[in-house]
Amino acid sequence: MSSSDPDKLMIKADKLTKLSMTRWSADWKSATVLYEQAANAYRVRNNHEKAKIAFEKASKGQEMLSSPWDAAKHMESAGALAKELGNLTEVADFYRRASELYVLCGRSQPASDALSKGAHALEDSKPDEAITLYTEACTLLEDDGREQMAFDLYRDATSVFVKLEKYSDAAELLLRWGLAADKCNAVHSQGKAYLSAIIVYLYAHDFKQAEKCYNDCSQVDAFTRTDQYRAASKLLSAYREGDVEEIKRVAQSSTISHLDHVIIRLARKLPTGDVSALKTDTTEDQEEALDENDLT
Repeated sequence: MSSSDPDKLMIKADKLTKLSMTRWSADWKSATVLYEQAANAYRVRNNHEKAKIAFEKASKGQEMLSSPWDAAKHMESAGALAKELGNLTEVADFYRRASELYVLCGRSQPASDALSKGAHALEDSKPDEAITLYTEACTLLEDDGREQMAFDLYRDATSVFVKLEKYSDAAELLLRWGLAADKCNAVHSQGKAYLSAIIVYLYAHDFKQAEKCYNDCSQVDAFTRTDQYRAASKLLSAYREGDVEEIKRVAQSSTISHLDHVIIRLARKLPTGDVSALKTDTTEDQEEALDENDLT
């Protein structure tokens, strides 16, 4: 049967799922086998459109047979074919449905992986949708206490945010990564995430937010004992002094050179604006503080 015409296999399978005067119940078991055979035959013949439809029906069949794992696998195959065909809306729908089916199996890792595959396929064409899928994938792992397995997802989503020039969103996600790292005692990853967030704010020329981020992260005792903390301190100090050369020197340091590539590229371009005004503002703040303390 596997060598038969896949069109005929589909027709026979469809008949088995439809009720009639002579068939009072659908034979999903037999139909699903036929759909699977047709899907594989179409794929071998590079007929991606028909293979996609067959895998979608095979997935439905496995659902009807109470086999969500196999249903999810077929839905992922349909998603991959939708990508080949350029059907971007279907890509997101199929991979999200595959994820839901894996969740029914109680498997957060493959559920997250399915969303990640969909996100990766959409990064260039539909980056906002890709970010949504990456975020959902992170949430699945976080909710299951598997934060460390989400590190690559935080990295990929951050990269998309930076490409879209959504720097605040990128920094917020990096802080979320830092919190996840804290929960699994990944101190080195936590330090890198916090330093990266500070660099992103500085690249966006938002010194006040960078400083607030630094102060907030400094409340985490483990961070204050890292090389990343010391690099952040030096970088912000150079900004306060309006010292462009020192900013560039710190940005070239080995600590920053070991961050993710997308962050390194931002750091190498620091400072992005006029930092001399920061020195003036800092000096004025110090003078005002002295005036307040002058009781003579």
